[in-house]
Amino acid sequence: MNRRTLLRTAAATVVVTACGSPAATPGGTATKSPSPSPTPLPTGSKATVELANGGSFTFTLRPDKAPQTVGRFVEKSRSGFYNDKIFHRVEDWVVQGGDPLGTGTGGEKVPSEYNDLSFKLGSVGIARGQDPAINNGSQWFIVKKDSTFLDKQYTNFGIVTSGIDVVNAIKIGDKIKTIKIE
Repeated sequence: MNRRTLLRTAAATVVVTACGSPAATPGGTATKSPSPSPTPLPTGSKATVELANGGSFTFTLRPDKAPQTVGRFVEKSRSGFYNDKIFHRVEDWVVQGGDPLGTGTGGEKVPSEYNDLSFKLGSVGIARGQDPAINNGSQWFIVKKDSTFLDKQYTNFGIVTSGIDVVNAIKIGDKIKTIKIE
């Protein structure tokens, strides 16, 4: 290679390096747009559930332990999603509701959000199916006695602070009138 060719090749390399390759975005190298800030999750510190047949109970929410779960629950509660939904499952140890179909088979699939909260009397959790990686997006339950066998198997996102007697009196088919988030 003669000197002139060598200098042209070197100059072309400098230009391509400084300005980008011919395949690069016209006008120079492309720059990334700033990433949009994630939308903050709705939150609250407590939920008060009023039943259609009278009575209410309140539970604290734990966004510090299950932020996505609390965010979904708060959003659904504030939108009125849970209004008129029934408690479809009532056993000696648990009550469960929030299913849009009322059968225990409805609701979207969302990622599980396990934490170190123990399922003691009054704990509030999210239902799930056979796959432990997938939670139900709307069905929730309250344990009526210590149920530590659920620990790290289900997402725990709150605990009843008043009205456990109302929870214990829930029957299959009882309706949620409204859920107020504070």
